Amino acid sequence: QVQLVESGGGLAQAGGSLRLSCAASGLTLSLYTMGWFRQAPGKEREFVTAVVWSGASTYQSDPVKGRFTIARDNAKNTVYLQMNSLKPEDTAVYYCAASGAATRVLITDDRNYVYWGQGTQVTVSS
Repeated sequence: QVQLVESGGGLAQAGGSLRLSCAASGLTLSLYTMGWFRQAPGKEREFVTAVVWSGASTYQSDPVKGRFTIARDNAKNTVYLQMNSLKPEDTAVYYCAASGAATRVLITDDRNYVYWGQGTQVTVSS
């Protein structure tokens, strides 16, 4: 059974940092593109960032570019999301997900992700 389990969410002040982790079991992480998405109250789920299976390429959405960094440790079957310079508008439930996609157009579309975690809440206070 495939499981993606996020951790590391919580409350942070604006300008602060948080590091999210996504631990995978039941699948070989190195075979998948891994992405992070988020969903704020009353809004649709949106793409945040992703890293291809090899780690050679990463993609970020414009709102988080320069502030968020995705990294993967295939040996540990874990993906990380380092979030710096947090803003109140970053408040959302953050989800990690696994995809077989390899191009930017497909990677940024949540319909191309086959496995999802349960999400972790991130709240940024002003």
